[in-house]
Amino acid sequence: MAGRADAAAQGAGRGVDETTGRLADQLLTLSRWLHRSQRRLMEPLGITPAQARLLRALAHCEAPPRMADLARLLDVVPRAVTTLVDALEERELVRRVPDPHNRRVIRIELREDGAQALSALRGVRRAAAAELLAPLDETQRAALSALLDTLGEGQPAAHKGHRGHRE
Repeated sequence: MAGRADAAAQGAGRGVDETTGRLADQLLTLSRWLHRSQRRLMEPLGITPAQARLLRALAHCEAPPRMADLARLLDVVPRAVTTLVDALEERELVRRVPDPHNRRVIRIELREDGAQALSALRGVRRAAAAELLAPLDETQRAALSALLDTLGEGQPAAHKGHRGHRE
């Protein structure tokens, strides 16, 4: 299987020009830097990046989702969602509630403390972005935002979703 992935990667890279390769490296480096910065800033909140992702997903659901729905949204196995929900429930950020139409189904609901944690997480994300974007002036930030919007619009619908939302 690894051999196929390597071959596909080599085949995909044949037509890639130098600038595109450099951009790929730059985007990956910046993404890693932003992720590390967010993790560092999140540490005092006691929330892991995976837990933060689950809280964000919950906040964007119209109704409390089932565990299976969350697993699909987050693209993880259901057992991973159970572990995340257990930890967040212990901190009283989410709660399990029975489905009003089928008592065998359990749904996950964001609690008030969970909504407050999300607000703090938004602040962390913005602080991490501010650190990353500090060398840019307002005009450069606006230009970068417009370019990133253009890239986002070009993505297939399957790649959009809760990760690309604005907070």
